[in-house]
Amino acid sequence: MRRVLFITYYWPPSGGSGVQRSLKFVKYLRSFGWHPVVFTIENGEYPVYDYSLEKQVPDDIEVIKISAWEPYKWYNSFIGGKGQQTHTGFIKHNKKESLLEKIAVWIRGNLFIPDARRFWIRPSVKYLNKYLRKNPVDIIFSSGPPHSAHIIAMRLKEKFSVPWIADFRDPWTGVYYYQKLRLTKRADRLNRKLERDCLDMASRVVVVGETMKRDFEKITETPVHVITNGFDPDDYKNLFHEKTGSFSITYTGMFFRDQNPEELWEVLREMKNKIPGFEKDLEIRLTGCIDTTVLESIKANGLNQNLKLSGYIPRHELAQVQAAASLLLLSINRVDNASYIITGKLFDYLAVKRPILAFCPEGSDVENIIKESGAGWALPFNQKGRLCNLLEDLYRRHKKGQLELSESKTHKFSRRELTASLSELFEETVSGYSE
Repeated sequence: MRRVLFITYYWPPSGGSGVQRSLKFVKYLRSFGWHPVVFTIENGEYPVYDYSLEKQVPDDIEVIKISAWEPYKWYNSFIGGKGQQTHTGFIKHNKKESLLEKIAVWIRGNLFIPDARRFWIRPSVKYLNKYLRKNPVDIIFSSGPPHSAHIIAMRLKEKFSVPWIADFRDPWTGVYYYQKLRLTKRADRLNRKLERDCLDMASRVVVVGETMKRDFEKITETPVHVITNGFDPDDYKNLFHEKTGSFSITYTGMFFRDQNPEELWEVLREMKNKIPGFEKDLEIRLTGCIDTTVLESIKANGLNQNLKLSGYIPRHELAQVQAAASLLLLSINRVDNASYIITGKLFDYLAVKRPILAFCPEGSDVENIIKESGAGWALPFNQKGRLCNLLEDLYRRHKKGQLELSESKTHKFSRRELTASLSELFEETVSGYSE
């Protein structure tokens, strides 16, 4: 088999959506003639941990780990917090920032470039320089964010003249929280230069959606390819939809302040007041890390008695929670670059074949995927009238036992199919590079 060096920060025991793309590519690559060698961090700081994912790592895969200084521990000490979940960029989603938190964000934005994982770059390049001399590979694949992974790959490509594919799960300077980093003009210029350097130096660029593809094509001549995220059918065996009579609206995962669909809670309150039996039937199930502002909005609309909360659920148990829902709630961050955002949760929802109710911008990648797959309904933000009509119709269909999807078209989003596309891109890149 040909060998690919797979550089990724997120790897089990990391939980959440960031790890799934790399883990599933690695799982299936050997089926298409590519043997991955995974390079990752030894002492990673992750928002969530899921040790059950370690069982999905193939036994005969070489996984190389090295340690590096992680500033997130310093950050929690700096702001006086212990055992907190720290999210990307030191950005706080659940409360107003204190002065110390503002200072920490400024430090992250202006001193930790391209990101707070930058201290992983130098030891990684040093280690991999030695490794690749003895263990050559046919291609390098880096997955970011963190974009430090791309810097590592770029330096290796310069040294070894090996083709390199840069995989962007999220944008770099176009990411939705970029403007919250309090960047100086110098830091902004440096980020944009590093972004252009990586895009131009890569042999190919892979992104997860059409919006990012169009924007990257404006700043680089390197070919840009879309390989979406997806779902692994092996993770969704033996699921069943338990019909309890409840009209259950379920959300799983992190639920931040700027995702809060206030119009939804208002419409549900109004439906409770005017539709007989709705108050008894309604169940709002939120699973994961839920922002306090979301809970306050639910309480303010008199929906507390309809609310069921649970913390983080391991991935192997989460699918059944999703499969039991009447409607699966998806709410994209209400930020300027919202059209970019394609949460991994969308593909988890597609896998369990329950109807999706999504709040997202018109013309966004999320809306297009939901329409293409026939998986539910996508509404723009703040469309309360349309939402009210839709929810009343869906509730009537639920009461008649007719709230089911017709034929959803999800096969193209299976992890095996997506890995097949990646392997074809590997072949094309290596062939073109050697000619």
